[in-house]
Amino acid sequence: MIRRLVSGAGAGTLFARTAMAHPIHKHLADGELLAGAEGQVRSGKWTPKVLTPHQNETLLALSERMVPNSSKAQVNRFIDLLLSVETPETLREFSDSLTVCDRESTRRFGHAFKDISQAKQDELLSIFSAETLRHRETEGGDPDDAPAKKPPVGPPTLRDDFENLKTWITGAYYSSEVGMRELGWTGMIFFEDFPGCRHPDGHS
Repeated sequence: MIRRLVSGAGAGTLFARTAMAHPIHKHLADGELLAGAEGQVRSGKWTPKVLTPHQNETLLALSERMVPNSSKAQVNRFIDLLLSVETPETLREFSDSLTVCDRESTRRFGHAFKDISQAKQDELLSIFSAETLRHRETEGGDPDDAPAKKPPVGPPTLRDDFENLKTWITGAYYSSEVGMRELGWTGMIFFEDFPGCRHPDGHS
């Protein structure tokens, strides 16, 4: 259920096709890792395994702007744990995406992302999300084959870094107890499909 959510986490048709290739999905399928994660994440003496203090604070700020209550769900701790068993390339890509946030924040507002107002953080993330992904949607076919058929074109865009971070954050959040309860989980039942929106106007 979590994997299905992240694969369509609001990134549009193309990103929904390619998101399943994101590194977090193999972790969400690893029951043993997830079962042992809670104790490490909730430890009162927690310190990051791979994130620097600055990166951790940046991730906390980003997570709250993307998914409210991420701090309560300790998303930063869970992501740090997953990154500690990741490849150097994946860790570098995550670090680069955080660096891009700081670079653009400093260029536009004169301060690192964690040090600007929430309104400016939202403004910056809106700029990121409005850009175009570097993958071109030029072919049809089975979405499962999309990553192989649509290789990256050019260097990562701001949108690529935004989607990379968002997928880590949403995956971590909705695999937490806080996120699962938001989806309707009570600790006693689970859903084969997500409950539909009951709001009279729906959600876009």
